[in-house]
Amino acid sequence: MKPIAIGTWKFAKAGVQEAMGLLTRGADAIDAVEKAVRIIEDDPSVASVGFGGAPNSEGVVELDAAIMYGPGHRYGAVAGLQDIREAISVARLVMETTPHCLIVGEGARKFAISHGFKPCQLLVERELEKWNEWKRSGKTESSHDTVCILALDSKCNLCVGTSTSGVRYKLPGRVGDTPLVGNGLYCDNDVGAAAATGVGEHIMRYCMSHHIVEEMQRGADPASACRSAITKALDHERHLREVMFAVLALDRHGQWGAAASREGFCVAVGQAGGLVELVDIPPV
Repeated sequence: MKPIAIGTWKFAKAGVQEAMGLLTRGADAIDAVEKAVRIIEDDPSVASVGFGGAPNSEGVVELDAAIMYGPGHRYGAVAGLQDIREAISVARLVMETTPHCLIVGEGARKFAISHGFKPCQLLVERELEKWNEWKRSGKTESSHDTVCILALDSKCNLCVGTSTSGVRYKLPGRVGDTPLVGNGLYCDNDVGAAAATGVGEHIMRYCMSHHIVEEMQRGADPASACRSAITKALDHERHLREVMFAVLALDRHGQWGAAASREGFCVAVGQAGGLVELVDIPPV
């Protein structure tokens, strides 16, 4: 099987490139996904993920992340994680070292520290200035761009990882779709993997990632399955065309697809030789 990695948004390009390098050298999909997401989490220029992410309404950065590995439907996640930049790695530890799937809030922070992660200030000066301006004027900008990385390795194993700081100036404790299995991500090694990005409240109500994998199991190709998930939501609520949410999928044969509710979404697609192509996805 020829390995492949794909990711959401232009900022995923560096992560996908790293994942492809690992995969072509024989790495497992889970290692490639974790490394790819970590690169985005560590980039302070990305205002919706990890270090440098957008804060909640009280000026505190809270991170959500999850990882799901095809073999055994293994899944781990954290939500409302403060002071720890490597949220995806903490999620993997939840999966691999505990009997649990999801740990939240202060419990997630203590868990991370107990495993050697070092607390740090996640709020950067740029975001502090924007938060202060929002407190003064009430004006804000959109920030809900989850990084999602999907990978298929040479051993035909699939993995998907997601990470975000969530909606800008959200209520403290708000959790979106990103860390929730079946919503922000889903993976079945016999079928494929899927993930979602955008306004999580809409994604959660339609269980989009699980819907996509179920559609692929019924015979749909990844692109058709993705369009089905977006169309289902839009058919029920036409006003959602004014809201950005998007999905992408990768099947067990290495075919990928994506769909979006409106213009502006792109997918970073790993190519042979380490090149990464940015593919614009038209709205359904």
